[in-house]
Amino acid sequence: MNRLQHFSLAIDEDQIAVITLNVPDESMNVLSRQTMNEIQTILNEVEKNQQIIGVVLVSGKPDSFIAGADIKMISACKTLNDAEELAKEGQSIFSRVEKAPVPFVAAIHGLCLGGGLEFSLACHYRVATDDDKTQLGLPEVKLGLLPGSGGTQRLPKLVGIQNALDMMLTGKQVRAKSAYKMGLIDDLVPQSILLETAKALILNPNSDTKSVKRSIINKALENNSFGRGLLFDQALKQVEKKTLGNYPAPAKIIDVVKLGVENGHLQGYQAEAHGFAELCMTPESFQLRHLFLATTEQKKEEKLTTEEVRPIKKVAVLGGGLMGGGISYVSAIKAGLPVRLKDIQEQGIVNSLKYSYDLLEQKVKRKFILKSVAQKQLGLITGTTDFSGFKQRDIVVEAVFEDLALKQQMLADVEQACHDETIFASNTSSLPIGDIAANAKRPENVIGLHYFSPVDKMPLVELIPHAETSDSTLATTIQFARKQGKTPIVVKDCAGFYVNRILAIYINEAAHLMLDGEPIDIIDRALVKFGFPVGPLKLLDEVGIDIGTKIIPILTQAYGERFKAPSAFDAIIADGRKGKKNQKGFYNYQANKNLAQQLINKVKPQPAIDESIYDLLNLDPAQRLNQEEVVERCLVQMLNEAARCLEEGVIQSPRDGDIGAVFGIGFPPFLGGPFRYMDSFGISNLVDRLQNFHSRFGERYKPAQILLDYDTEGRSFY
Repeated sequence: MNRLQHFSLAIDEDQIAVITLNVPDESMNVLSRQTMNEIQTILNEVEKNQQIIGVVLVSGKPDSFIAGADIKMISACKTLNDAEELAKEGQSIFSRVEKAPVPFVAAIHGLCLGGGLEFSLACHYRVATDDDKTQLGLPEVKLGLLPGSGGTQRLPKLVGIQNALDMMLTGKQVRAKSAYKMGLIDDLVPQSILLETAKALILNPNSDTKSVKRSIINKALENNSFGRGLLFDQALKQVEKKTLGNYPAPAKIIDVVKLGVENGHLQGYQAEAHGFAELCMTPESFQLRHLFLATTEQKKEEKLTTEEVRPIKKVAVLGGGLMGGGISYVSAIKAGLPVRLKDIQEQGIVNSLKYSYDLLEQKVKRKFILKSVAQKQLGLITGTTDFSGFKQRDIVVEAVFEDLALKQQMLADVEQACHDETIFASNTSSLPIGDIAANAKRPENVIGLHYFSPVDKMPLVELIPHAETSDSTLATTIQFARKQGKTPIVVKDCAGFYVNRILAIYINEAAHLMLDGEPIDIIDRALVKFGFPVGPLKLLDEVGIDIGTKIIPILTQAYGERFKAPSAFDAIIADGRKGKKNQKGFYNYQANKNLAQQLINKVKPQPAIDESIYDLLNLDPAQRLNQEEVVERCLVQMLNEAARCLEEGVIQSPRDGDIGAVFGIGFPPFLGGPFRYMDSFGISNLVDRLQNFHSRFGERYKPAQILLDYDTEGRSFY
């Protein structure tokens, strides 16, 4: 057994083999080619040793079981046949586990995802800890794939079709308690007795533990062909509605599960392996896998540059608005740090506390956490209208109005109230950090930390060091953002930074289209169909028209006329239209003609276009352009500006540009990000489109020099 590097095997006095998986030099266990080969070696050993009465599989990592398969192993498949063989190999190995002469028990603590859960499903029993860190899931759909090592066939048998489809189509992680209720695991125990309980299942097998705890309604539906047909049809309709045809994996998952249920597991496994291979070769999966690898590589690189990280033990937040409330929430609840929230009015503090209270209350209602836990977490946030309690704060996140003089005053107050190493992080969306730090006593402690709304949901933050920001401040802030559950990118200190800059020009172009008479809903629907989560004009309503228009003059002054907002925006602002927050914008949030029908169908009410905006702007809306031109005119502006940002060093790499756009504004993930998309679309094609629009609509479409150079040289971004 000395050939094993990823596994160790020990046999106790009861002749139970305990197999420990501990992949060297990795923070989590992943299933690679070597791991899979070593499983074969261990199975040979178990089958050969007649004394062994059972096997327990455990993890050698402190807080994870098996995080899934090695994505690089999947990406190494160059042909359909390569990918199908990889899936068949996984199926074959786990089939050996299932058919082993002695029982296998998976003893699960921490994350058990993808191939890790498929390994566990092949075991005869699964025991898990009741710890919050223990979560189970099949997230392959998020990589444009399906579970390819038996998961599509074993999971429905264990937890029922409806539960299995819910897990596979969303890729969500199920907490151990929920997994126990649905029959995914056989026992739920404290971590201290995990191994003991797993061994007990081998010594005293209990046939009752395998009963599936599904609802009577689900069982009735799934136990007859008509009910199953209805269930699969409904699932497909939901998938089509949600993906709009942009993601092939969910429909393929439904097909493969259905085939296995109706035709038996042999055909099911064949369909699974072939379906996995087909999806592996799709451009959507290619881009989603590269996006995943990009974020993973970024985290590893950051670890190399964090030698000077200072400890962050206490946090302060300035400003009790929506942003302040969201930043307080992720700092206290996700990072687990005590937060002191300051606002000039007590009502601001109350509003921010309510923000966190409401989010925690939702978790309590969904039984994710106990009421007592929610109360304890909420207790981490305290409020003040002065600077009391600020002396010991290690970082102060400023989230006040977008006003340079106000932010400079906040910095001066913080430097007086806090200790010498306190970091001042400004959540500005457009003001250069160097300007905010212009009068600072300790400019090395000043940095930009730009969050996106809503803070509890949007994963991205932009980190903006100015010329005098110290390496230690940057490294410490990166680690702080990671603790909050954020994906940080470092960007250059300039007006609008990266994300708002590429977003502003994209929304501006949508406004030009509207003022040319294109209907608002046609513009928004075209971009949603293309893959954006929300249309540009609806997004402006969500952000706030007043906030959006405040950024535009700053960008116009910095970068010229291409950012200038159409003059009609003056009339929109003068009419008091701020968007969703005052129920008045491009959409009408008060009236809803189809409300009754939507309530009957249990559909979330969608706002209708506020037709009065057309009268305000003297427009006679009519669809004149096809969907492709609407999309192209907005999209190429974003791509062109992203290329300029790379050219000017605003972003450090195409990878950062892709991460920023996908996680900051919802650029379609299946397209990989602006730079991956430009490569697949073709730089030459993009330059042709820009030059065409440049001749028709003027200077705002002038191609970036970097695109002209890349076109001439035949280069690509990756």
